[in-house]
Amino acid sequence: MTAQSFQTDLNTIRKDLHARAICVIIPTYNNVGTIAHVVNDALNYCEDVYVVDDGSNDGTHEILAELKKIHLVSYPQNKGKGHALKRGFTQALKDGFAYAITMDADGQHLAKDIPLFLEANKRWPGSLILGKRKLEGVKRSAGSIFANNFANFWFFVETLHAIPDTQTGFRLYPLKKLYGYKLLTSRYEAELELIVFASWHGVKIHSIPVDVYYPPKEERVSHFRPGPDFFRISVLNTVLCCLAVVYGLPLFLYRSLATLFRTFITITFFTVVMLLFVTPFTWIYVHCGKMTDKKKWNLHLLMYHAARMVTCHLGIPGVHFSFKKNASVDFNRPSVIICNHQSHLDLAYLLSLTPKLIFLTNDWVWNDPFYGFLIRHAEYYPASQGIDNLIPKFRSLVERGYSIAIFPEGTRSRNCHIGPFHKGAFYVADELGIGVIPMMLYGTGRALRKKTHLLKKSPVYLEVDKPYTHEQLQAIGDVRQQTHHFHRLYLSRFTEISNKIEQDV
Repeated sequence: MTAQSFQTDLNTIRKDLHARAICVIIPTYNNVGTIAHVVNDALNYCEDVYVVDDGSNDGTHEILAELKKIHLVSYPQNKGKGHALKRGFTQALKDGFAYAITMDADGQHLAKDIPLFLEANKRWPGSLILGKRKLEGVKRSAGSIFANNFANFWFFVETLHAIPDTQTGFRLYPLKKLYGYKLLTSRYEAELELIVFASWHGVKIHSIPVDVYYPPKEERVSHFRPGPDFFRISVLNTVLCCLAVVYGLPLFLYRSLATLFRTFITITFFTVVMLLFVTPFTWIYVHCGKMTDKKKWNLHLLMYHAARMVTCHLGIPGVHFSFKKNASVDFNRPSVIICNHQSHLDLAYLLSLTPKLIFLTNDWVWNDPFYGFLIRHAEYYPASQGIDNLIPKFRSLVERGYSIAIFPEGTRSRNCHIGPFHKGAFYVADELGIGVIPMMLYGTGRALRKKTHLLKKSPVYLEVDKPYTHEQLQAIGDVRQQTHHFHRLYLSRFTEISNKIEQDV
């Protein structure tokens, strides 16, 4: 990698961290020999670095005063790492940050691993990320090994979750989910409290491997006092075990039951409505007299009003829905509507926009025993029939004022990110001589992820972007070039949407 490309990568990382409201917090106490290197190394990767000087008296404060690009929080009396973290979190939250990566000031954490926390945050937004130290080949004392195993064991006892390295200080915290952090104890044990309380409150905790550097024993600076500190940690674990029974376990049971209840209510409502009302009504309506275009339109109106009732009026349990539509969008003008695909819930939100909508579906949807009868008579078509065979049918629908909805990815995304686009949607628009309306959905895949059946709490956001006329599509290029253009558009805009929403998830 050249120096120029490396600098470009660093600029991209800094930009991404800032866009996702991620800062770095470095608590320090008497680290005069390492603090400048640690801070400058962190500044290479992140432009928002907070250093909390916990009453240093060895010259550390004077060094920090010369560093102009940092946010310095300092106070004259040493109060412990827990207090320093609280002060850093409070200031970062006040300044509008949603996440904080914490690093120790003694040089054991390497700033080159900051991008790993950024990628983990994108994969697991709202989660607490722990850097699992790669300790293979590192010379450690028997006391250090015992302390780590001891802490891991008691964390499991207190939360029923296993974590490989609970003692790491290299972490990414979701600042808005640090429940009761201002009540933390003031010293080393505060880091244990943070992850225990986070786990009790349902914050997901993930571990990622990170490198660690331990200087030679004679050069190490440690403020850990084995006797007093180990005693306090033991007392704390005793208290946490008691709290786990009366506080942590009830919270866990409540969240589990709430998830099951949301799922049960949603499935029951859908099943009852479809089996007892929609499907029987549709069957009777279709078989009473000749099937006309007017009757097909009425089926679309039925689905439109049902979708609006579920998504906009009643609301899906645990889902907060928001919506934005470009003022120039006119659903009375037939278009090809494209949207990223995350979940079974996607159809309900798109159907709530307009009754003048036809979906290109998978075979299993078209043959579904609950609603397959309805969508077949509403002139939805399976993609397996082939685009060329469907073009004449689509042309007839467009002439009657309908738009064609196609998911360019072809299938639901497993990780809620934008997948590769296929060119079918743009081929249809080109053949029919109509424009494209791009839409973007966020959150449906987090509420109901692919291959899962439990309905989780999640914000859902639907954005209807500006329409592209057929002439504008032609100006972009051929169908292949249009496919690449819109894929890049979705990657860019979906990243912007995710960065904004995931500061509050």
